[in-house]
Amino acid sequence: MKKGAWAVALIRKAARTDAEQLVKVMENAEKSGNMLFNPGERTVSSEAFADYIEAINSKEKSGLFVACENGRVLGYLIAQNDTPQRIAHRAYIVIGVHKDSRGKDIGSNLFIHLEEWAKKAGLHRLDLTVLCENKAAVGLYQKMGFEIEGTKRDSLLIGDRFVDEYYMSKLV
Repeated sequence: MKKGAWAVALIRKAARTDAEQLVKVMENAEKSGNMLFNPGERTVSSEAFADYIEAINSKEKSGLFVACENGRVLGYLIAQNDTPQRIAHRAYIVIGVHKDSRGKDIGSNLFIHLEEWAKKAGLHRLDLTVLCENKAAVGLYQKMGFEIEGTKRDSLLIGDRFVDEYYMSKLV
């Protein structure tokens, strides 16, 4: 794991007991306006999310990872793999970091952990989408080796305007 100017958080697979904190970090990340869901658009119960954690972590090539410090969840990364043989070599990535922990290498450390895990899991490709105007996230993904493959024009409707997303990937 990378060690920079900030304390290095522990990165590990999420457990059922992380569900309540994870839901709060997800809600906080969605308040940024840079996620798929609008702030407050969805309600996720801790119990339902605990079931999701178990389900995703039971798959060989999928996982939900958390960055923790002193027992507190600071961020998460989900790697979702599908089973059709033709796409079993790839995973779709979703990442979120609590606003209080942004800019402190949490995202970088999650991606470093992801790449090590992805190689062991036999994955070859990691995919994600990001708002083109989210310069901080685009910069992080490029720093971590992701490349822009294309632009999804008018991909999302945010308020009363359509916005574009980049489709990005990294081969591992």
